[in-house]
Amino acid sequence: MALQRLIAWYKAQTTLDKNGQIAPLNGLRAVFVFSVVFFHLWQQSWLTPSVQLGSAFISFDPYLRTGYLFVDAMLLLSGFLLFLPFARARENKRMLPGFEGFYGKRARRILPSYLLHLLVIFLVVALPEKRYATWWQAARDWLAHLTFTHPWFMFSNIQTPLNGALWTLGVEVQFYLLFPLLARVFMKMPLATWSLGTGVAFLFRAYAMTKAHTPMLLNQLPAFMDVYLNGFVLAMVFARVEKQTRDDGLSRVLMSAILLAGVMGLAVMIRHQASMRELPLVRISQMRLRFPQSVMTGLIMLGACFGVGGIRLLLGNRVAGFLGAISYQAYLWHQMFALQLKKWRIPPSVNENPHMVGERAWQLGYVLLTLALTLIVSALLTYFFEQPLARKKRLKK
Repeated sequence: MALQRLIAWYKAQTTLDKNGQIAPLNGLRAVFVFSVVFFHLWQQSWLTPSVQLGSAFISFDPYLRTGYLFVDAMLLLSGFLLFLPFARARENKRMLPGFEGFYGKRARRILPSYLLHLLVIFLVVALPEKRYATWWQAARDWLAHLTFTHPWFMFSNIQTPLNGALWTLGVEVQFYLLFPLLARVFMKMPLATWSLGTGVAFLFRAYAMTKAHTPMLLNQLPAFMDVYLNGFVLAMVFARVEKQTRDDGLSRVLMSAILLAGVMGLAVMIRHQASMRELPLVRISQMRLRFPQSVMTGLIMLGACFGVGGIRLLLGNRVAGFLGAISYQAYLWHQMFALQLKKWRIPPSVNENPHMVGERAWQLGYVLLTLALTLIVSALLTYFFEQPLARKKRLKK
């Protein structure tokens, strides 16, 4: 009897949770964000875990070394979620959503935590450590970050005394400005819009490859247009599958196979990218992989949402939901903690450069402490700052 209930519960794992959200995407959002977090921790610690399974030796080095690739996955997910309401409306022949309040909603989601983060880094780190030679340098850095144009300039992107990982938010907000127009055009002319946007991305990256020594071109909005538009296409496919495909055993197995194909394809790309050692080659390879990587990631997202119940349970459980919920804060804060703890020599080490000599005790302690601090602070800010503020603003409307 208990076994029958367990089997029935397993089969009942659905794509949507009780709040109508796509449950497996919470887990995937956490995977994408924390892959970037682990990459930055690897950069500072050089800690590379491995496991021995019988005669097989499995190293996590390729995954950790290429964790930056998952920024693309985060942007694909963003494009998918933004366009999904339009894709669903079109598939169900409903009136298309409007754009009233779109910018206000995006601002309420992004700005409070972003501004708090900038202010803390400025007051706690940048000023005490005298990272700005003049007040003008500080003012122009703030101006670039407040206008989300900081990815455009060397002083506010790679050389900023604030947080270099924030370039992603600059790209994201720039895309928000284009989204209402882009969504309208895509709804009327999907193939032409996708072709034009993808062409722009390919041409921009082709130019950037000739300037591979200049990292500024790698992560500008035009270089991601095909990733965002592939998110639109994925939303249309998702809406079609959601409406017209029966959620039975055969369809779940088929979707699980699609997920497996995406994972295998992405694994091949990760291994290829990890084999690159010289920075110009790393950047060129990353740009070449950007389009196929977004396709493989899209297959993973689609398969995870409609695959067998075990996949939905793995990615849609409470732990995955918690990690997904705090992922924005984790992305904001992890780099600051990683850099400052190492600079402040917390935890202490025997060697001057413990990561270079493989001081294992320090590596483990440093990574675990940074990760724990990131999780704790992210949870506190999510549940006692970000979410209460969002609820308060919704009540005022």
